[in-house]
Amino acid sequence: MSDTHDFRASIGFQAAQIARVSERRFEQKLTPLGLTRVLWSVLLAAGQEGLEQPSQIALFAGIDRTATSRALRRLEATGMVTRQGMEDDKRHRKVVLTDKGREQLAIANRAADENAKYFASKLSWYEANILGDILQKLTKPENG
Repeated sequence: MSDTHDFRASIGFQAAQIARVSERRFEQKLTPLGLTRVLWSVLLAAGQEGLEQPSQIALFAGIDRTATSRALRRLEATGMVTRQGMEDDKRHRKVVLTDKGREQLAIANRAADENAKYFASKLSWYEANILGDILQKLTKPENG
């Protein structure tokens, strides 16, 4: 057994590296839209998944409530979402995409699809399926 560790050959490093490369490429496509990956994921949660509550959006986007509130304020300031009082409980407000938000989400989703296809094109059908299976296996909880 060696006392050295080849950090760059580790699965964790390589997985993080492809995530960074993919995210950076996608962010470059989102920037002209006035979006980041976090803002896009909030739009996606509300517009595509139909989530209306900030707590639901935070869970979907994988961010905390503070980051969600910050993202919602930014999206509201740019006219992509509104927060409307709920009829049965005025203390809670639901998140609703505006026409502009739906348009930006559609453009961003096309960019996300293009980004995914770009990386998938580097693999054969077999490699892509095997990689997907491996990633699912690695991210599956140990007790599940």
